Amino acid sequence: AIQATSQGPARLGLPQLAATGAAGAKMGGEEKPAPDSKHFITGNQMYPPWPAGMEEAMFGMGCFWCSENLFMKMPGVFSTQVGYAGGSAPNPTYRQVCGGDTGHNEVVRVVFDPQAVGYAQLLKVFWETHDPTMKNRQGNDMGTQYRSGIYYYNDEQRKLAEETKERYSKAIGRPIVTEIVPAPEFYIAEDYHQQYDAKPGSRQYCGLRPLGVKLPE
Repeated sequence: AIQATSQGPARLGLPQLAATGAAGAKMGGEEKPAPDSKHFITGNQMYPPWPAGMEEAMFGMGCFWCSENLFMKMPGVFSTQVGYAGGSAPNPTYRQVCGGDTGHNEVVRVVFDPQAVGYAQLLKVFWETHDPTMKNRQGNDMGTQYRSGIYYYNDEQRKLAEETKERYSKAIGRPIVTEIVPAPEFYIAEDYHQQYDAKPGSRQYCGLRPLGVKLPE
């Protein structure tokens, strides 16, 4: 972390993993995953084009280490990548995003096989594993890069997102601040952030604050 107002203190010193990550091509001033990089868990590709039939989902729900960890081992998930979206500058670096000036959110992009896992199942994980009532904060992680967001790729995803938001708001009895907007351009994050929680030497940090309420059927 750079400062407590932009990141939780538990993320201090995170670049220690950079030395053990795969060598990446330089993009945006930092080491991004190389074009031929493979997902640490699934062994599948990290960049499109994806195999036929795959679909994408994108979520912001706090620290992207934590959110990726929730999706990357799910059956039916082909690949996941963490990155930055929804800001004003192209190819931002982690430190630029943490400064709060670019407006980007820390997001996870989930590439999934809809025949094996439905978008509704991904939304269930999204709602139940973070606090969507907190604006720009999850636990000790504070800043616009930790805002709750669903970034949809088609109208079906939009409808499901809005419908489940209404259901979950009723279930918890509180307003939800999650933004639901068309998927903005995705800028993949530095290599050492990818599948962070699965890698040897990771800090096992999770800043998400679920409410303990299930999404009603």
